[in-house]
Amino acid sequence: MKYSKSIIALSLTTLLAACGGSDDDKSDVGKLSLGVSDNPANAESVTIAFKQVVLKPANGSDPLSFDVSEDGELKQVDLLTVQGQEIEPLITGVEVPLGEYQMCIYMQTDEVPNADGSYVGLTGDITEGLTTNSNGSCGGVHADEAGTGRLFFNKAFTIAAGDNDFVAEFDLNKGLQAPHGNKAYWTLKPTSVQLVNNAEVGAIQGSVDTTVMTDCETDFAGSTFSHAVYLYPADTTLANMVDFRLDADILAPQVAPVAAARVNEILDDANNVTGYEYEFGFVAAGNYQLGYTCSAQNDDPEVSNPADDLNAPVKIFAAYSDTNITVTEGETAEANF
Repeated sequence: MKYSKSIIALSLTTLLAACGGSDDDKSDVGKLSLGVSDNPANAESVTIAFKQVVLKPANGSDPLSFDVSEDGELKQVDLLTVQGQEIEPLITGVEVPLGEYQMCIYMQTDEVPNADGSYVGLTGDITEGLTTNSNGSCGGVHADEAGTGRLFFNKAFTIAAGDNDFVAEFDLNKGLQAPHGNKAYWTLKPTSVQLVNNAEVGAIQGSVDTTVMTDCETDFAGSTFSHAVYLYPADTTLANMVDFRLDADILAPQVAPVAAARVNEILDDANNVTGYEYEFGFVAAGNYQLGYTCSAQNDDPEVSNPADDLNAPVKIFAAYSDTNITVTEGETAEANF
């Protein structure tokens, strides 16, 4: 199965009555599209059961609330099955007044695996519950049901006249935490989700040569491998590239990654593997460096996993090149290992 970027779109386009306007005068409304994207963690599936989206106006007006369920059932989306530029709509037919907003997305939380709720799927047909440790109101609107979590975006955004295209990006490598201690469920940290303006982002994609992958596995000398490409700030050298970790654990000149993408099989029509590729779908315009590893399965974002760790090392095996890669708005840059 191929894993790269996932996009779930919330297209808010035409239901003017919900905003107190009329079909005859649309000068005070803008069209908003919201997509949800993720950088997959080391799991086979990450299914979120979405309940509700709330827009909180900065001017103190009543918040706008949109139910995303379908026929009374929660809208379940496995983030790892919506690939590349594919779109899974959650909301259609809503126009919103011009202005500044903040956003909350409510999801079902399940500490015990629930086929109708949120869960993480692992190899061997194992499923475990998925929760978030945030809940509460969004401008006075909140889901009252038990088992409801809130994904809250601190970053305000503006709805301008015309089309407004935003993406809520789930960085699962940084924010999806495996069961710890006596917990038997996964936790999605709300701080792992950021809202980006699609007009200000580009993409990076490329291939990883099988020789590089084989050399990494030989050098790592392990028995289990997870291949990934890490995105770093510009001018980061291979020697200074480290794993995901808490900010307090980053010691200069070490540099932690901005995001990560899985290396996926490229399959032909007969399902034969013809190569390997990766993709970052929503990257803010600017300059970056890339690092490749075959030991991403050991990367725990809550702790440091240095290359010399005896239990769970993460070693960045190769950097893209001695030069940075430039991401331009609306374009896809290519970087091959």
